[in-house]
Amino acid sequence: MPGITREEVAHLARLARLELKDEELDHFAGQLDDILGAVARVSEVADQDVPPTSHPLPLTNVMRADEVRPSLTPEQALSGAPAQEQQRFKVPQILGED
Repeated sequence: MPGITREEVAHLARLARLELKDEELDHFAGQLDDILGAVARVSEVADQDVPPTSHPLPLTNVMRADEVRPSLTPEQALSGAPAQEQQRFKVPQILGED
């Protein structure tokens, strides 16, 4: 696999609006070449019988069912509040809006 060139790195830098020095072009060319090589090796290992995935483990929804259960009354919930208004907690205004 041919390595990535300084000119290709310079082109990518221009597209990303990055200003790179000459020594940075050489450094990044080597790093990008290593990255592309690693991706190529992974592609060689992946076979047709291995389906592409976005996550190594299956994801499941862990939310509980929404069921009505006994809970506090508004009076009980507000009993320890320093201030309340219309069955709601009253807090100091912080954004300076009306």
